[in-house]
Amino acid sequence: MKAIRRLTVRPHLPDPLRPLSDLARNLRWSWHPETRDLFQSVDPGRWAESGHDPVRLLGTVPPARLAELAEDRRFLRRLTAVADDLDHYLTGDRWYQGRPGRLPAAVAYFSPEFGITAALPQYSGGLGILAGDHLKAASDLGVPLVGVGLLYRHGYFRQSLSRDGWQQEHYPVLDPHELPLAPLREADGTPAHVALALPGGRELRARVWLARVGRVPLLLLDSDVEENDPGERGVTDRLYGGGSEHRLLQEMLLGIGGVRAVRTYCRLTGHAAPEVFHTNEGHAGFLGLERIAELCDEGMEFGSALEAVRAGTVFTTHTPVPAGIDRFDRELVARHFGPGSELPRIDVERVLRLGMETYPGGEPNLFNMAVMGLRLAQRANGVSLLHGGVSRRMFAGLWPGFDAEEVPITSVTNGVHAPTWVAPEVFRLGARQIGVQRAEDALSVGGSDRWDSVADIPDQEIWELRRTLRGQLVEEVRERLRASWRQRGAGTAELGWIDDVLDPDVLTIGFARRVPSYKRLTLMLRDRDRLTQLLLHSERPIQIVVAGKAHPADDGGKRLVQELVRFADDARVRHRIVFLPDYGMAMAQKLYTGCDIWLNNPLRPLEACGTSGMKAALNGCLNLSVLDGWWDEWYQPDFGWAIPTADGAGTDPDRRDAIEAAALYDLLEQRITPRFYERGASGLPDRWIEMVRRTLSLLGPKVLAGRMVREYVERLYAPAAEAHRAMDPEAARSLAEWKSRVRAAWQGVSVDHVETSAATASAELGTSLALRVRVDLGDLVPEDVEVQAVSGRVDSEDRITDASKVPLKPVGGPDLEGRWLYEGPLALDRTGPFGYTVRVLPAHRLLASGAETGLVAVPSDELVQAAGLLMR
Repeated sequence: MKAIRRLTVRPHLPDPLRPLSDLARNLRWSWHPETRDLFQSVDPGRWAESGHDPVRLLGTVPPARLAELAEDRRFLRRLTAVADDLDHYLTGDRWYQGRPGRLPAAVAYFSPEFGITAALPQYSGGLGILAGDHLKAASDLGVPLVGVGLLYRHGYFRQSLSRDGWQQEHYPVLDPHELPLAPLREADGTPAHVALALPGGRELRARVWLARVGRVPLLLLDSDVEENDPGERGVTDRLYGGGSEHRLLQEMLLGIGGVRAVRTYCRLTGHAAPEVFHTNEGHAGFLGLERIAELCDEGMEFGSALEAVRAGTVFTTHTPVPAGIDRFDRELVARHFGPGSELPRIDVERVLRLGMETYPGGEPNLFNMAVMGLRLAQRANGVSLLHGGVSRRMFAGLWPGFDAEEVPITSVTNGVHAPTWVAPEVFRLGARQIGVQRAEDALSVGGSDRWDSVADIPDQEIWELRRTLRGQLVEEVRERLRASWRQRGAGTAELGWIDDVLDPDVLTIGFARRVPSYKRLTLMLRDRDRLTQLLLHSERPIQIVVAGKAHPADDGGKRLVQELVRFADDARVRHRIVFLPDYGMAMAQKLYTGCDIWLNNPLRPLEACGTSGMKAALNGCLNLSVLDGWWDEWYQPDFGWAIPTADGAGTDPDRRDAIEAAALYDLLEQRITPRFYERGASGLPDRWIEMVRRTLSLLGPKVLAGRMVREYVERLYAPAAEAHRAMDPEAARSLAEWKSRVRAAWQGVSVDHVETSAATASAELGTSLALRVRVDLGDLVPEDVEVQAVSGRVDSEDRITDASKVPLKPVGGPDLEGRWLYEGPLALDRTGPFGYTVRVLPAHRLLASGAETGLVAVPSDELVQAAGLLMR
């Protein structure tokens, strides 16, 4: 019989055990070993059955066991110590509180998904895991972050396989009352709600749930409330599900509703109002519109409000291809804004102009969420050094006239939250060297360039650690593989072979990620005979563990999964290669720690960052990767191997895959397997162990989320907060009027004449030329602009590379024709082909960069030829 209604019956905890409830409701337990150990000791069997979820655990422990624990003085001492530790963690000063200067009172961090723990399944892949690690690291550092997202009642799909290896999707129903959440409540005890107006007089209401991520509150909006019609109740049904309008409503709720939820939370709790709003990818871009509307309600004009909002906004893009960005038809967006819908105080045309692709190469009838995010943020970044460059080129159309290198998108390379992803065995090994507290600080706060203490760990201990972790992975794989085959319809009698799957003494390679085509799940299958020889080598075999989900609508990705599964089902190799369905955080924590090699072979440069290899590295796993994302930035031969790329313009995709797959096999055959199996005088693989040691000591400190969040604070949050404070209503009005005046007058700005003191086309290093430039400013004055000399080496096409920019100074007043003379020295500080040019940029003290307005005036082609601006 099926229940007609479901409700959650909460346990009654005896008074001495009440702190268990607080510990279970703060997700710090997900990265705090002592808290997890405490819950495991409550009932080890039920702890395993609960999936290591304290909330579910406490809901199943019999009253008799709780009464027994309430009398157990040893348990109560442990409980008191862990509860006191959490209290100190939540209230004591941390890194942020010791920083000089006036940092943001609070930062609101918006993301469509958050991967905090498997017990709160609100993530699909890297973007969500990164957002979860960002919150955890902010908590460890004491950064006053407020997270904002949506609560998906079905989360992301669960994956299983059919008998023939085709991906199957299942959507579990999540009851918020059974999750580590609490409803945000008004002063009278009623649940807090936010509401959005919809076309036709309808309304979308959402309840606000609160998750505690250490010190960081995470607000999750849930539209499955009785006040909504059935269509509106389903807005937060699934992560990345539904059609265009469904996605638009999700993103309106995340952005607009999210700002309203933050305001509600601050009103109810007294939390400081955010000075900085951080948009993690374009999905939450509408938050800027809501903040503009707030300021318009306070009496600001739209232009002034736009400048005020931009000053305090940070936008992070994770997408290296235009196809990965949400884009909506103009008419769909227009229908949901303006009179009778949401934000009626703002003219719908102004809303549309913020997101329309009105630039060369854009589609002018499409509303682009990333474009809106960039136009609403004064500061933007990609998530690795290489991805920053890719982003600058991808969005260069928004800043016409500027080289891609000058597009105002910087980069902060992602990091991973080490306390979450480092195996307890690895942590204990480090703690024996430097002590528990120093080890915790090294992993959470970071700050050092090297972990030199790793050098003191004996080779034998490192090798035993790696074999222990590999053995744990083998057991985990066998258990999951057996469960997967049962789901595929196999009987117990068919599965005896699983007892011999993988070997704890064989070189183990991991590959686990989402399955879009550019990540090339099946590149390893390019030459199946050669792969089979590697798997079954008599002296130096390899074994491979693969996992990953294809998007439910991506049949191409599902075919790749099926292709891999069918190969792994072959009786000849199934003991050496496995595919594990339902990749998620719980599985990942075993994979990252137990593998010897982490494989990543995307099409370069389509991997924005790729943090899975970072998590593996923190456990002594070596990376074997294409030079893409973070690996392009930090690769050294000490840490692993780089797969050569065949990314020339003339190489077709099929030939490229063939070349790169052959390079992968070559590396495995000739360099990797010999090093793993080669034994030194001590009987250990000395050279392999040395690479593990260098990975931990040199790469470990770089890949920390603590390092990443410190960079965000120092390079983006602090300047954004300063800009926000400077942008009072009068300053915002003044800047908006100035921008309007400059844009209107810019067509009258030109460079009319350039001359130097150089008499020949060569000069000595270290000398300077006198540069004189005559410019026509039209209706503008020198205070509105900066005239720059731009110089540097030139390439074969006379493009300036590695440019230096020096401002020139006006000399006297305008001449009889209204033109201004600018002068300055031009230092010849580099040998070889050298070139220079001049340009005029708008200049204002409240601009974050000279390219911010997208306006620039440069010499005409005729003037360039007449001036002879190249030196050889």
